Amino acid sequence: MTIEKKRNWKPATQLVHSGTMRSGFGETSEAIYLTQGYVYDTAEAAEARFKGEEPGFIYSRYANPTVDMFEKRMCALEGAEDARATASGMAAVTAAILCSLKAGDHIVAARALFGSCRWVVETLAPRYGIETTLVDGTKIENWERAVRPNTKLFFLESPTNPTLEVIDIEAVARLANSIGGRLVVDNVFATPLQQKPLTLGAHVVVYSATKHIDGQGRCLGGVILSDKKWIDENLHDYFRHTGPSLSPFNAWTLLKGLETLPVRVRQQTESAGKIADFLAERPEVARVIYPGRSDHPQADIVKKQMLGGSTLICLDLKGGKKSAFAFQNALDVVLISNNLGDSKSLITHPATTTHKNLSDEARAELGIGPGTLRLSVGLEDAGDLLEDIEQALKIAG
Repeated sequence: MTIEKKRNWKPATQLVHSGTMRSGFGETSEAIYLTQGYVYDTAEAAEARFKGEEPGFIYSRYANPTVDMFEKRMCALEGAEDARATASGMAAVTAAILCSLKAGDHIVAARALFGSCRWVVETLAPRYGIETTLVDGTKIENWERAVRPNTKLFFLESPTNPTLEVIDIEAVARLANSIGGRLVVDNVFATPLQQKPLTLGAHVVVYSATKHIDGQGRCLGGVILSDKKWIDENLHDYFRHTGPSLSPFNAWTLLKGLETLPVRVRQQTESAGKIADFLAERPEVARVIYPGRSDHPQADIVKKQMLGGSTLICLDLKGGKKSAFAFQNALDVVLISNNLGDSKSLITHPATTTHKNLSDEARAELGIGPGTLRLSVGLEDAGDLLEDIEQALKIAG
């Protein structure tokens, strides 16, 4: 039975209880339904289920009870009508972009994207005859100028990876509506607790659940959320036949991650704010970008559309790559990793890792220099993190 009480639950309560489906055993923790297929009482029941005349599960590539609980819980948090969970964040991004497009259509995307997201837009989509245009997403006039008669989709990250630019989601959504297009927003850096793209007018939201939703370095996952009509007409068949489905075990792990998401994100954001303020005063640091600071390039938009700061900080060291490497190597508590949103603090050098496949010119356009670093703040004591960062800066400086 599904446990879904009609109450105005706050996010923390939704993330513990929403979407729960208990078996006859009355288990407290959600059950893991590690099954590929399902048994029917009769041949007639199988026929009815395949026709959609009888509710129930058919095959775990299509849907699974544990995965269904994760999808419903994400819908409750995001305010979405429907969702599909995927095996990874990039599976979610790729499906959300390609499922509704055909040869001859046109995508407009913000140029500040995670390397793999940019590859899907800039390299993969054109192989199938889909035209693409990349723009500086921080100015709405750039989006307007890029629109063509065949523009069907807008895609952006906000805040962006790794320079934490913030894009006016509401303005881009209005433009999409004016031409009958759809806006897809990758909301990973904000988390569903700090920003609600659907309430700002976005049509589709995607997450790499690998990041904050699991947030403990355990598993991969992704999720796509939208209105039921769009999912039924565009995503459903794409998802069913291409098979990017999330495993039941990973869905269970992500359900457990959702239970502690508010506690983790709150502490991580609080610590990140302290570290960003500390870094801004250091002589070794040329630039700090953090959505919670008044000197953020889009501080007015941050205030308008985000409910809090971020768990991530972008910084530039004055000594370039040599100093960036020395700083990373001198860290003790903070670990070198290309992941983010973890309970452990992680740092990466985008120019040589996540964005290494971009040209020097493309990285320069995005503000990624040889001294740029992306810091994902974890759950360690903020004092220990500040002490670790300070000693590493002295060595790098």
